[in-house]
Amino acid sequence: MANLSKLKREKMLELLNRLKEEHEDDSIVPVINEIENELQNMKYGLVWEEHSERVDEEMVDNIPVFQEVEERKIQSLDENEYNFLLEGDNLHSLKLLEKTHKEKIDVIYIDPPYNTGNKDFMYDDNYIESDDGYKHSKWLSFMGERLVVARELLAETGFIMISIDESESAQLRLLCDKVFGEDNFQTTIHVQVRYAQKSLTDEKAFKPVIEYIYIYSKNKDRFRPKLKEEPYTDEKFRYTITELKKGKEIAVNGKKVTVFKKGEWEIVEAAQGFIEGLKETWISGTIYTKMSYGKVFQEVVEPRVKTDGLGTLYKVHGRGEDGLGYRYYTGPQRKNAKRGKMFSGMPLNRVAEIKENGNAVRYVPMGTFYDYAADFGNITHEGGVTFNSGKKPTKMLKNIIDLCSYKNSLVLDFFAGSGSTGHAVMQLNKEDGGNRKYILCTNNENNICEEVTYQRLQNIQEELPHNLKYFKTDFIPKLSEDEELMSDRLLAHIKEMVELENMCEIDGEEHIVILSDDDLDNIDIEGLQDGITLYIPSYVLLSREQENLIKNKDITIVDIPDYYFVEELREAGEL
Repeated sequence: MANLSKLKREKMLELLNRLKEEHEDDSIVPVINEIENELQNMKYGLVWEEHSERVDEEMVDNIPVFQEVEERKIQSLDENEYNFLLEGDNLHSLKLLEKTHKEKIDVIYIDPPYNTGNKDFMYDDNYIESDDGYKHSKWLSFMGERLVVARELLAETGFIMISIDESESAQLRLLCDKVFGEDNFQTTIHVQVRYAQKSLTDEKAFKPVIEYIYIYSKNKDRFRPKLKEEPYTDEKFRYTITELKKGKEIAVNGKKVTVFKKGEWEIVEAAQGFIEGLKETWISGTIYTKMSYGKVFQEVVEPRVKTDGLGTLYKVHGRGEDGLGYRYYTGPQRKNAKRGKMFSGMPLNRVAEIKENGNAVRYVPMGTFYDYAADFGNITHEGGVTFNSGKKPTKMLKNIIDLCSYKNSLVLDFFAGSGSTGHAVMQLNKEDGGNRKYILCTNNENNICEEVTYQRLQNIQEELPHNLKYFKTDFIPKLSEDEELMSDRLLAHIKEMVELENMCEIDGEEHIVILSDDDLDNIDIEGLQDGITLYIPSYVLLSREQENLIKNKDITIVDIPDYYFVEELREAGEL
């Protein structure tokens, strides 16, 4: 079948080449080249009209920075470990996080606007209505830009989880395939969010009860989710096969096989399993169609059924991980039957595990359907805040965050909304003794960050005490009428970047930041306590005497990286 798109593209390219020959010396040639490049780049995937946001335009003339809101700091614990709430457009926050947390985030969960057309998605200060002809492309532009940065933030072992409903689920799946790679798609979790009998509206013929969570890994080869454990026992290893006669040795499709006719072998099933026993496996379903067991059955047993008759046993040599050196297969036992069984021993590694530890563990694949209808129904007062735009239950968030096998993982939510993710992280820590940290990002539309997100994190402090810093995005103009260097203006915001990257507080006592030679000279190193941390940029050089004093005091030196604002300073001509 002809590729019509390819043929059409080739004809257009031929036309462009003729135009270039006719207009070889004209200024139109660069335009033709640009069109040609676009045609050459076309391939299967998601295409949409890209839109520029106001937040993009703000960054043309301004540099986003963080400014701490001191009065909203929460210090419930003595330790110098902090979680962060970042107020402002999440694109600005993500761009700054790209400087401090590139490839450092273990888990990202987001619950973006679903774009239902019911005033749930605002684009450039206007709600997108259901009849907007560009509603999908605006949403894709909005999401695409943010997901590209999100991918940069993920650690190689990290993964992202995105809640969505049917409004944009198809578009989101294709967008994520493009951003994260189709091979990194892990699964779709189907979440029941309401009971089927719950009335929504009489206007629609169908009542949706399911939403979705797409899970993508950063690197499929490094992704290791936390699977449920269950004991691996000898319970199913209950069979013994006895060869009553020598059998007939033959070759079938290149495999050495010993054939035992009916009456030349017997099988006994014990009341209980035992470590030396054999396990029975039916060769049917996906085992028959996809597994190596099924392939052996198709290549060895099936071609011999008519010749050997019913009730035959096949000993296929050179198979198995149980040390026996063979596996037994049975052909059909009655007329008109087509399938048989395989009998195998316990793998040697499992035998060794049981003998060494007294038990063994197997990991169970996870299901992809979860019923949280009751939790969604009782969600109103969770966290002591009301939020009518997609609040998610902490039980659900705990369960999916716990898919990460690290108890000290760093969790990011850049559509923080009611703060449920932060609540879930701290609740999970309490339950399993973990030391997870969270970073939440949200705008302050209708005072949501101040009165909902932050308020919730305050409300849970008695039950789940933890430290929190509240940063707000601000801007430094790239062009200023005063003569102050941009580097000096940016220097005033380095402290926040250091705190965010190290998830700590620069308190001036145990954690001290030094930004100039004068700062260094003004510090009495001999008077510093042992075990403190100094944060110093590469352009501040320690004298040999200072280095020795620091070494003797067991002081940790952490480099303040050059990459915080290096691109901006280079653009301004200060580098």
